[in-house]
Formats: sequence, C-alpha cells, structure tokens
Amino acid sequence: MENVIVIKMGGSTLGSHDTTLEDIVALQKQGKSLVVIHGGGKVITDWLTRQGIQTKFVRGERVTDKASLEVVTAVLAGLTNKELVAALNNLGGRAIGVSGVDGALIQAKMPDAEKGYVGEVVKVNTELLETLLGAWFVPVISPVSLYAFDRPSDAPLLLNVNADLIAGDIAAALKAEKLIFLTDVAGVNDKSGKTLEKLSAAEAEKLIASGTASGGMIPKIKACLKALETVPLARIIDGREPHALLKEVKGQDGGTTIYSE
Repeated sequence: MENVIVIKMGGSTLGSHDTTLEDIVALQKQGKSLVVIHGGGKVITDWLTRQGIQTKFVRGERVTDKASLEVVTAVLAGLTNKELVAALNNLGGRAIGVSGVDGALIQAKMPDAEKGYVGEVVKVNTELLETLLGAWFVPVISPVSLYAFDRPSDAPLLLNVNADLIAGDIAAALKAEKLIFLTDVAGVNDKSGKTLEKLSAAEAEKLIASGTASGGMIPKIKACLKALETVPLARIIDGREPHALLKEVKGQDGGTTIYSE
C-alpha cells in the first residue's frame, strides 16, 4: 500500500472538456496506485428540485432529511458514481465504483441533529481499498456512508458525509503519498486574493480561524489537516486547467501546498 495517491474530484471541475479522467487512466497505466473520491452537490440539487424537495443549508452544509437522503444516495452512489466509472473504463482504465457503505469502508455518526442525516467519519476500514488496489483497480468512492455509531433503531442505515472530509480521512488511513484536491479555484488565497504557494498546518488553521478561508474551502483545508497526520503533504490545485492532474503528479508548480511542520 505504498505510494498511494488520493484524489478528490470536485464536481464543478468536471465538464465536457475536462481531462481529469484521461489523466487518471494515464497515471494508472504508468503504474500509479490511485484512490478517487467524488461528490456531486450540483447534481443532487438538480434532482431534489425535480422531486420538489427544497434544499436547505446550515453553515454551508446541506440539511439532509429522509427524503433528501434517498435522493443523495441515488445520485451519488448510483448515477454519478457509475457515470464516472463507466467513463474511466471506456477510456481503457480499470475502475470499480463503491460507496462508503461497501465493505463498511466509511463508518460514521450523526453529530448534529440540525443538519439531519449528515455524518462525521469515525472510522475508515481500508480492507476493501487494499483488495482493490492490490488487484490494480482504481476505487472510485461516493461519500454515502454507513451509520455505524450511536444510531437510533428507527434511523436510516446511511449518512451523507462531506466528500472533502472523507478524502482526508481516507488519505490518513492509507498513509498516502499525497492528497490532491482538484477545485475550481487556483488554490488557497490570502485576504488580498493572492494564491498562497505554501502553508504550514498551523498557518492553514489560522486561515480558517480568521475567516480568510470560507465556504467550500474550509472542509478542504480541514481534510488536508486530517491527512497530514500520516501524509507528508496535501495539494489544492485548479482542476480546470488542461491535464492538471497529470502535471501535478509530474511536479508542476501552481496551487497551494499544505505541509506538516
């Protein structure tokens, strides 16, 4: 399980001209061990709207009631995951789609009733990932997870967990070589909007505490900090750039590096 690269794909970076999937297949053919985590917030919102279910947010996170959870599960563990896996296999890759439920991969609890069935990772069971990586597959993981801790008897067995945070927990559990976030921004910015090339863990924490880092950047930085428990460095880069992932693995500059002190 050495030299695994964990990649979080942002839904906002995937479009008709995106090269990320091509890059994943190219890297796999080069012998790289890859684990991919994806979200799908925009698609979930679209499907909730189709179903007449109103989307609510609390402190930037989607409130997930039982009706919303069914749509989240169908979209993330079903449609989005299988479309990505189909595309990777069609390009000549070897990919298998799983969710956090499969093999009890992501075991979570529900920490905040106000947000509904939104989970917090308690444990990562890497057995399934080790099996797939050992057989030279790319696991493509949706963030629908197992409600494994402190679950009331009448509660669902599933939880919706932030995909960014899952990426950090998986990278830490696998003791990955690197965690890479593909985003729709150039990197982490300071107050003036300038992209910061490097951040220590302490400096990254200060950006959150001061409010300089906000919105969707907060879970990404938190995930990087979690990963740094065992991972040497984490990268937040602009996934909109052509072949950004391939260039990143080759060592191209750009984006933000967060490192352990």
